[in-house]
Amino acid sequence: MSSSFGYLFPGQGSQFVGMGKTLRGEFPETAEIFDLADEVMEYPLTTLAFEGPEETLRETRYTQPAILMVSLALLKLVEDRGWEPAIVAGHSLGEYTALVAAGVLTPRSAFTAVRRRAELMFEAGERKPGAMAAVMGLLADQVVQVCREAEEVGIVQPANFNAPGQIVISGEVAAVEKAMELASGRGAKKVVPLPVSGAFHSELMAFASAGLEECLKEIEFRSAAVPVVVNVDAVPRTDGAELREALVRQLRGAVRWEESVRRMKEEGCARFYEIGPGRVLKGLARKIDRSIPVIGIADGESLRKALE
Repeated sequence: MSSSFGYLFPGQGSQFVGMGKTLRGEFPETAEIFDLADEVMEYPLTTLAFEGPEETLRETRYTQPAILMVSLALLKLVEDRGWEPAIVAGHSLGEYTALVAAGVLTPRSAFTAVRRRAELMFEAGERKPGAMAAVMGLLADQVVQVCREAEEVGIVQPANFNAPGQIVISGEVAAVEKAMELASGRGAKKVVPLPVSGAFHSELMAFASAGLEECLKEIEFRSAAVPVVVNVDAVPRTDGAELREALVRQLRGAVRWEESVRRMKEEGCARFYEIGPGRVLKGLARKIDRSIPVIGIADGESLRKALE
């Protein structure tokens, strides 16, 4: 199994104006994904992704379906070429693309779910304003401890265990600020507030999580053709009901990305393809384990390179 490969799909933060634009012109077969996105979203998502404005594209309710759309268009191109991954994973929002890659969701049901998820997360951020911050240079245990201590002023918890020394925290504004201060005091190299519209992957998403659970009950989740390593526990899963439940828990729980990538390697994954806009996951994978090659597929040019 040493030659087997896995797919990684990016989440929020990978977006940029113009993403996917050249794909549509260069590969007419991607039109069905772009047309489907506009149909399910009931507004011209393609125009927003291709032309902006950037401040609108940065809003959670638009960012998420736009990234899903570009990732699914790229996924279609590799699938049409007969590629078959041994295992897949997606970072937060990217888990929905991973579920399409594994045959659990159809592209239509993924758009339906992500449309609702993005709306709910945006609304949760308006109902209970929160904050997120990246903490660089501390161990996971230290960040967990800092959050525990900062909880005296409100909710704060680790939201993304992205890579060694790169952990994101999330919660109520005062508590996140307190945790940032404590982290700096413990020797964090850098503590940076993130430009987000809510406290994602924290208890402040309880409203969104409940709404998402209702939405996902109406969607068919098939058994996965290949294992999906889920964010919430970094375990490969194939059962449709378990994969559905993992998406609900994911909104309030941490994204265990470092563990997920390590687990994929343990399962025999010898190389990764990051399929979607940007190259965030390639950077994280390098920090997690330099021995695994990660090849980005973000446009026609990088697809051709990967095929070579």
